[in-house]
Amino acid sequence: MGIFSRYRLRLARRRWLFRAFRKRRELKPVANRTAKMRPNDILLFCTLRNEKIRLPYFLRYYRDLGVNHFFIVDNGSDDGGREYLAEQPDVSLWSTTHSYKRARFGADWLNWLQLRYAHEHWCLVVDPDEFFVYPFCDTRPIRALTDWLDSSSIKSFPAMLLDMYPKGPLDAQPYREGMDPFEIAQYFDSGNYVFQRNSRFGNLWIQGGPRMRTFFADKPAMAPALNKIPLVKWHRSYAYVSSTHMLLPRGLNQVYDEWGGEKASGCLLHAKFLDTFATKAEEEMSRGQHYAASAEYKAYKAGLEAQPDLWCKWSEKYINWRQLEILGLMSKGNWA
Repeated sequence: MGIFSRYRLRLARRRWLFRAFRKRRELKPVANRTAKMRPNDILLFCTLRNEKIRLPYFLRYYRDLGVNHFFIVDNGSDDGGREYLAEQPDVSLWSTTHSYKRARFGADWLNWLQLRYAHEHWCLVVDPDEFFVYPFCDTRPIRALTDWLDSSSIKSFPAMLLDMYPKGPLDAQPYREGMDPFEIAQYFDSGNYVFQRNSRFGNLWIQGGPRMRTFFADKPAMAPALNKIPLVKWHRSYAYVSSTHMLLPRGLNQVYDEWGGEKASGCLLHAKFLDTFATKAEEEMSRGQHYAASAEYKAYKAGLEAQPDLWCKWSEKYINWRQLEILGLMSKGNWA
């Protein structure tokens, strides 16, 4: 990359950080418990709206994994989720009714909170329907992973978004508050993924899985991106550019080996496809707060009218992280 290109990326990073600083005024503190934070705490950041049904399991899952403190931005929920979160002793909560779209789909809000509170902390940035899986996660807490990353001088850790789904109609089994969503959404696509490198930011761009073959079959290039970098040893000079798909400085995106070897990586099990999905898709499409005039949710609405069964003969039933490593969807790399 030439000098001029690097200079433009530095300017872009400063612009995103300045935007985040300006957008701080849109956030109203509801429960700020950051005084309880310790210097080595592992932090989780999330923006959400009307996800009360998911919150008990979401918090339990990440507490069990070893997250110490949650930073959550509630974007105008009216389902009781904000009140529920405000009662949690390890949650710091901010509320806003401002435009999710004009905050770059929440990135500005979280960039500000990370700038303000996350310097020198390991941070996970996830959606409420994303569940982080990494090598040895069944026997080692997330701190074991971050300690290894620190000892290896690695500052960012990638995870491919893996769409999970049930066998049969999406509304066949109701999801209840507090349930493990993967008791219902047990299957995933073991193949059907395409990869390309983004020359500007240096990250991989991954698409495929059930969303591409079911909802974007006629426009595969429009299928959602599955590449994410959710775990970062944060510095106040960093900024996410587009969700957690990529960030600046550019070197943080270079998380895959270009020379044929393997670097450690994980997956984010994506519990979007439950019986709650149709209602959520309808709400988000009507709000128009998502990328490209909510084109993704328009595709979901059109596809759901056919009552699709996402399961197919190539679907795999999820067992554990080792299965995902065997299939080449994640890797333990040099971590033993």
